[in-house]
Amino acid sequence: MQFADVSPLQRRRAEYQPKLPGVLRENGPFVQISGTQPTQPKSDGEALKKLFPNTFGAPLADFTAAEKKSAPPINVALIFSGGQAPGGHNVAAGLYDAMQALNPENQLFGFLGGPSGLIDNKYQLLDRDTIDACRNTGGFDMIGSGRTKLETPEQFEQVAATCRKHGINAIVVVGGDDSNTNACMLAEYFLTHQIDIQVVGCPKTIDGDLKNEHIQTSFGFDTATKIYSELVGNILRDAKSARKYWHFIKLMGRSASHIALECALRTHPNICLISEEAAAQKRTLRDIVDEIAEAVRRRSEKGMNYGVVLVPEGLIEFIPEIKSLIEQLNDLLAQHEQEFSELSNAQKRIDFIIEKLAEEPARLFASLPDNIKAQLTMDRDPHGNVQVSRIETEKLLIEMVEQRLKQLKAEGKFSGSFSAQNHFFGYEGRCAAPSNFDADYCYSLGYSAACLAANGKTGYIAAVGGLEQEAEKWRPGGIPLTMMMNLERRKGKEVPVIQKALVELDGEPFKAFAAHRSQWRDEDHYCYPGPIQYFGPPEVTDEPAITLKLELL
Repeated sequence: MQFADVSPLQRRRAEYQPKLPGVLRENGPFVQISGTQPTQPKSDGEALKKLFPNTFGAPLADFTAAEKKSAPPINVALIFSGGQAPGGHNVAAGLYDAMQALNPENQLFGFLGGPSGLIDNKYQLLDRDTIDACRNTGGFDMIGSGRTKLETPEQFEQVAATCRKHGINAIVVVGGDDSNTNACMLAEYFLTHQIDIQVVGCPKTIDGDLKNEHIQTSFGFDTATKIYSELVGNILRDAKSARKYWHFIKLMGRSASHIALECALRTHPNICLISEEAAAQKRTLRDIVDEIAEAVRRRSEKGMNYGVVLVPEGLIEFIPEIKSLIEQLNDLLAQHEQEFSELSNAQKRIDFIIEKLAEEPARLFASLPDNIKAQLTMDRDPHGNVQVSRIETEKLLIEMVEQRLKQLKAEGKFSGSFSAQNHFFGYEGRCAAPSNFDADYCYSLGYSAACLAANGKTGYIAAVGGLEQEAEKWRPGGIPLTMMMNLERRKGKEVPVIQKALVELDGEPFKAFAAHRSQWRDEDHYCYPGPIQYFGPPEVTDEPAITLKLELL
């Protein structure tokens, strides 16, 4: 039997033509850009103006149809920066198709392995065959991605040298908040040094924390949350079928709980923890454990010794006492890096930390399960911080809930059973074939990036508004990156960064969740979304995220 390397679904998806907003569908990339009113960031305006004198205050870029006419040829560089997100290949496809419509002599350079490819001059020309093979597929495997940060003058000069070598006129950076912050710094550097290369960003991250009043969502969030919701729904069905397990599911989202909230709205689990709420209420780890244990007890009284708990990846950093402990650990290990590295085993490292910490954090650290203590002592990330994704928060909660229930049983307050399973849904969602929404959205973003570049814009991020409506009514354009900035203290210095969007506790998505969670906790209102649908009625195939729809009510 012959085995094909391309699945039947992939062959059919290659034929899918993404939908475009009306102005781009009817007129292609021939647009004129209006907008004259200077923009302002929400905070730190004066400081940011000094840091970005050339790009600060640029107006919003709104697209309207323009006369179709021949445009001079341009060369554009494309890089994927940071973690993968479904739809990246469609950004490339939209960018390529728009460039070809503007002038068939235009060339698209795909730099390999992310920003480092620009520095090291490693690239491939993206022709039609390459683009066609990747349309509507997941992943970034066409050119790869990387986490090198473009942030120093030396790097900027290397990027400029690479671009000069190939006659590149513009760079499109597909990335998250840090990557687009670096894109803004690069654009400012080029303008300051009169280097005629434009820089345009595209908003990417499955975490959903790159958004604001003009960027309604980052691409990949829709697909990833639908993938996770399918898996959560399967677990819910299994829990209700077996009726003997509590499933603790950790979901991606270190800096915000958008993924967990969206999955909760789609599936109705018994408990969904929201990191931002834990921080706002100054909840302790014991508070959270008691909440879960109480839910287990209440359901056991109805003979329901099963349930599902959703846990955001970054929860542990939002619990004030744990956050403080982690900050002190980061400082302690930085100060004693050499001495700590010479300790021969995990127990010696744990004892060393307990000895060096102040009394209260030492007591908290000592109370944690041994495996969590060991994970908190592992290698730091490039910023010197604990690698939160490696901390098995779901296992920590299981162990502590189990201990609490034993106490309740000894006190005669719990007579049920508690058997738990742990899961982490992360990489399963990052490279999936994009949903129709993400396929359309990403194609429109790539198209919009080409329009911005063709009209001489730099220091902008491609944006598409009206996403709660059908694609025909979407509004393509661009947002000045400086408008999205604020100053944050990192490594003892105030630095400009694009502000992460957290779950708003007074926002409609959280309020909708909060209104139903007590009922979902005590009863089974499980919803089973099933897999992403690519073919069928639009209400099934093209539905945007529930949080997006609620935010735009």
